[in-house]
Amino acid sequence: MKTKFDEQLEEMHVELIKMGSLCEQAITLSSRALLGDEKSQVEQVYSVDGEIDQQEREIENICMRLLLLQRPFASDLRKISAALKMISDMERIGDQASDIADMVPYIRFSEAKSKVHIEAMAKATVKMVTDSVDAFVQDDLNLAQRVIDSDDEVDDLFNRVKNELIDLIYAKDIDAKVALDLLMTAKYYERIGDHAVNIAEWVVYSITGVHKSNE
Repeated sequence: MKTKFDEQLEEMHVELIKMGSLCEQAITLSSRALLGDEKSQVEQVYSVDGEIDQQEREIENICMRLLLLQRPFASDLRKISAALKMISDMERIGDQASDIADMVPYIRFSEAKSKVHIEAMAKATVKMVTDSVDAFVQDDLNLAQRVIDSDDEVDDLFNRVKNELIDLIYAKDIDAKVALDLLMTAKYYERIGDHAVNIAEWVVYSITGVHKSNE
């Protein structure tokens, strides 16, 4: 028979899955809009970001009830603590998906976009976010570790985009403002990748009790 605590813990888990799904949706929508998908509207990204913010508040309330009104065992306490950390990173992913959406009107139809590896960076980052959420849902240590390891790929792509933009500027083959917008977009993707890594590290902590910062 489930206790009230078990029901609230399950509710927290379900709401975290919903928030993770919204993060996937936000970054996917912003990337599609950036890459020229006519069906993806920038306004949808902003709407989803608002839902992410609302989910963060809801999950915070659930966690506070669990901590203040219950006496969780060590393993459950880890899950609650990890959840509070993860929702902060998820909220930032929503914000940065909106930041990318802000750039869409300026670079969506620029030919320069096809001359740098921004599409590869978008796809790699979307995969990191999706896999970090799946790792949480499935309690999958191996998948969480793959997310952590894949951060190097996104960092390498950021450096590649930066160097490609420098070459285009020297060759006078790109407008300086477009170059700056593309660089900022790449930086947002890099930050989203960092947040996906943070989520994966908290998944590892929730399962093992060991966090990278304490190693």
